[in-house]
Amino acid sequence: MRAVSSLVGSLLEAWQEVRVHRTRVLLSLIGVAVAVCSLTTVVALGAIVQQANQEMSERQSGRPASLNVSAFRNDGEIDPTRMDAAWNDVVQRYGISFATRAQQTSQMVPFVSGVAQVATQAVDQPYGEMHRVRMLEGEWFTPTDAEQLAPRLIVNEVFWDRMGRPDLSTHPVVALGGQAVPGAASGIPPGGTTAVVVGVTPSSTWDTEPSMFMLADQAEAVQAAAIGRSGADAAASSPYGGAPQSQYEMWVPPELADQLATLVTRDLTAALGDGTQVNVSRQDWATYGDDPFLVTKMVVIGIAVLVLLLGALGLVNIALVTVKQRVREIGIRRSFGATAGRVFFAVMMESVVATVVAGAAGVMASILIVQSPWLRDLIGQGMVSDFPPFPVDAAITGLAAATAVGALAGLLPALVAVRVKVIDAIRY
Repeated sequence: MRAVSSLVGSLLEAWQEVRVHRTRVLLSLIGVAVAVCSLTTVVALGAIVQQANQEMSERQSGRPASLNVSAFRNDGEIDPTRMDAAWNDVVQRYGISFATRAQQTSQMVPFVSGVAQVATQAVDQPYGEMHRVRMLEGEWFTPTDAEQLAPRLIVNEVFWDRMGRPDLSTHPVVALGGQAVPGAASGIPPGGTTAVVVGVTPSSTWDTEPSMFMLADQAEAVQAAAIGRSGADAAASSPYGGAPQSQYEMWVPPELADQLATLVTRDLTAALGDGTQVNVSRQDWATYGDDPFLVTKMVVIGIAVLVLLLGALGLVNIALVTVKQRVREIGIRRSFGATAGRVFFAVMMESVVATVVAGAAGVMASILIVQSPWLRDLIGQGMVSDFPPFPVDAAITGLAAATAVGALAGLLPALVAVRVKVIDAIRY
C-alpha cells in the first residue's frame, strides 16, 4: 500500500512539474505527439494495406480455405452430368454452404456498334461471396434467380457502357446468341435468348472488353437451347463455344480443410468409378507456410521504428537542456534530504508523464486521420470492401511507444540530475 501511495505521489508531483515547466516542454511534447501519431498511423495504415492485398488475392483464388476440385480419366473425358451429380452429393453430404462451379465460355451479344463475343463466366450463386465480387450497381445473384425463366446477367462496366448505362430498376434486357438484324424490334436476334441485367461490376482502367457472369444452370440451359435450334452436329460451331469444362470449388473452415480434402477425394473417386483421378488442392493465400504479407509488415515496422527514434532523439536533447537549467532546483531538493533515487525517479517520471499525455493526443489524432473517408478512398483505391476497424494494437503500440520514449529520454537527464551536488547548486 505504501508503494502504491509513493507511486501516486510521484505521478502527481511529476504532473505538477510538467505544468510548471510547460513552456519548456511544449516543443518536446509536440515532437512526441507527432512521432506517436506517425507511428500509430503507419501501423494502422499497414493493416489497411494488408487487408487490400488480402482481398485482391481472395478475388483471384478464393478465401481461406478454398478447395479446388478437379477430376479426369486416362481413357476419356468424364460425363459432365455425372460429375455434377457426384459433386452435388458431396456438397450435401458434408453440409458445405459455399460451393460453386466455374466455367469459362463466351456468348455472342449484339450491341449498337455490332455483335461482340463476350467472355462469360458461368458460376453458382455462392461464388460472389467466396471471391468477394464487388458490385458497382445492382446486386449479386440471389438464390431465387436460378428459378427465373429469363437468365440473369451481371455485366462489367464496359458492357454496361455499351448498353448506354440503363437504369437497372427498369430491368434492361440483352440478347444472347445469333446475329443482330438491323431494324429488328428490341434488337433481339431471331432464335436468340433474352437475358436480364441485374448487376454491374466495376472495370479497371486496363479492362476494355465487355464480360459478364451467368448462373451455371442458366448458362447450360441457354447452351442446350442453342444446340437444339442448330442441331447436335452444329454444337462445335455454336457461338457459345461448345460445352465448357467445369471447375469446382468449395470454401470451408481452414481447420477442416485437410480432413475434407481427403473425404472429398475418396467420395468422388468412388462415385466416378475406377480409373478416375481426383485432385483436391488449396490455392488461397493462406496455403503458403510463410506469411505472404511479411514484407509489408517488415516495411511498416521499419518506418515506425525510424519515426520513433527521431522523436526520442529530439526529446532527449530538450530534456538535457531542461535539466541543465534546473541545477539550482535539484540542488535545493538534495539539501532538504531528497535521496538520489527520489531525484532520479522524479526527473524520469516527468518525462514519462509528459510523453504519455502527448502520446494519447497523438493516438487520438491518428484515429481521426485513419478513419477519415478521404484517406480510406486514397489507400483502398476502391479495392477494399471490408475496411478493418482502427486496430487496437496500433493504439496500444502508440501509447507503449510514448511511455518507452519518455523513459528512454528521461534516463540520461535523470542520471545527470542525480550527479548534481548541493555545492554545485550554490555555485550555479
